[in-house]
Amino acid sequence: MKQRLLLTVLLILSSGCGGLTPVKDFSVHHVLDPLVPDRPLRSASPAIAINRPSIPSYLDRQQLVTRSGGELMISNTDLWAEPLNAALSRVLASNLSRLTGSMNIQPVENFTALEYTSLLEIRIAQFEPDSAGRMILQGTWKLQPITGHETSSHFFRVEVLIGLPSSAATRVTAMNQALENLARQIAAKH
Repeated sequence: MKQRLLLTVLLILSSGCGGLTPVKDFSVHHVLDPLVPDRPLRSASPAIAINRPSIPSYLDRQQLVTRSGGELMISNTDLWAEPLNAALSRVLASNLSRLTGSMNIQPVENFTALEYTSLLEIRIAQFEPDSAGRMILQGTWKLQPITGHETSSHFFRVEVLIGLPSSAATRVTAMNQALENLARQIAAKH
């Protein structure tokens, strides 16, 4: 009786294992990259900390988001490789460093002490493609000295043509271009 029960259990276990097959992961992990050409960073100024930008809650997710009319489409296969606000501060810091030649422009969490003289604060209201095939980056930025008076915010709106239909890769490329344009605007006013 015990042998028969043991044999039955072994048969059940062996037949159950044969039905397990690996599941293919079709997800693509995207990363934002600086587009300003690399150059030697030799200057210690300006010393700017880039705060993580505030982004709308619908963009604060791992999935890429696209707007179509009044609807949001959230991809289950196109994912960010890092939190979007961390990627934004990293790419803006790199673009601004390359534009100014300063080695002291970095995301605020990279500073170990108050070694910077200004804090760049960015509030993003929109950062997704529109129905006309343009990537829209819109919001405000403020370069606040750590000592001194309060400065005013600057409105920005950057549009990059991506065309229709667009793939996730072309949307990410357009986002990189929009961040480069924003960095150039900030550097021109600094």
